[in-house]
Amino acid sequence: MPKSVKTFENKLEMLEDIVSKLERGEAPLGECMEMYEKGVSLAKECMDMLNEAEQKIKTVSTDNTEEI
Repeated sequence: MPKSVKTFENKLEMLEDIVSKLERGEAPLGECMEMYEKGVSLAKECMDMLNEAEQKIKTVSTDNTEEI
């Protein structure tokens, strides 16, 4: 897998790291804003990945039900 492609787990770990840093409140405001923006982006990407996985599961479940 190319380094630029991140798995759901990688993105979630990055998001958790950002949340932890923001909760500590030790970074300057500008850095906090950048981390917050990255966190929002990662959260959206994770939700999109979860929604896509859910759709695949529904499709597979429906296909298998129709064959029975």
